[in-house]
Amino acid sequence: MSMAGKRVLITGGGTGTGADLARGFSEAGAEVVIAGRRMEPLETVARGNGGIRAIRADVTDEGSVAALFAEAGPQDIVIANAGAADSAPFTRTTLDEWNAMLAVNLTGVFLTFREGLKGMSAGGRLIAVASVASLRGLAYTAGYTAAKHGVLGLVRSVALEVAKKEITANAICPGFIDTEMTGRTVVNIMAKTGRTREEALAALTATSPLGRLIRPAEVTSSALWLASPGAAAVNGQAIVLNGGDA
Repeated sequence: MSMAGKRVLITGGGTGTGADLARGFSEAGAEVVIAGRRMEPLETVARGNGGIRAIRADVTDEGSVAALFAEAGPQDIVIANAGAADSAPFTRTTLDEWNAMLAVNLTGVFLTFREGLKGMSAGGRLIAVASVASLRGLAYTAGYTAAKHGVLGLVRSVALEVAKKEITANAICPGFIDTEMTGRTVVNIMAKTGRTREEALAALTATSPLGRLIRPAEVTSSALWLASPGAAAVNGQAIVLNGGDA
C-alpha cells in the first residue's frame, strides 16, 4: 500500500508498536513524525531514515500537544498510539494510579485527535491503537480497561462528526502485543503471583485463540489498510486483532 505524499504523525513512536508503525509507514513512502516524552528512543527510530522526524511531546499535556502539531504541520493521518498499562486489585488502586491510566490512555487520544483534526483535510484518517480491553473487562486493570473502553466510545463519537468531511476515525484493538510494555506486564505478574516467566506469559496468551502474542507488524498492517483508499467507508470501527476472540 503506497503512502507516497502522505504525512503521518504517530504518538508513542519511540518503542514497540509505535516504532514499527513509523518504519512501516515510512517504507510505504509516507513522511512520518514520531512523538514521545523521551527523545533518545525517538532519535534511535529516526536515525538513518530521512523520512522520519522526531519531536518531543507529552500527550497528557494540552500545551505540549498543541506545540507538537504546530511544529509538525497539518497531517493526513494521525495515529494515537501512546499508552501505558498498570495492574492492581480494584480496592488497592489509588486515585493517582487511576488518573494516570486515564490521562495517557484516554485524555492523550482526545488531545491528539482534537489537535490533529484541526488541520486535517478531506480523506484524512484518525486511528487509535486501543486494545481488546476496549471491548471486555480484564481483572486487575480497572483503570486501564476503563480508559480503553473510553477510547472506543471517543472514536465512535468522533467518527459520526467527521464522516461528512470524508475523514474517518477507527480503533485497532489488539490482544497482548509482543512489545516492551507486555514484557513489563509479564514481570509484574511474576512479582505479584510467584509464577515463572513461562507461566506468566501463558496466562496472557491464553486469552487469544492464536495462543501467542500479537506482532507489532500486524498492527502496522491494519493501520496501513485503514489509511488506504480502500478503507474510505470504514468508520467508527474496532478492528480486533486477537485471533477471533474479542
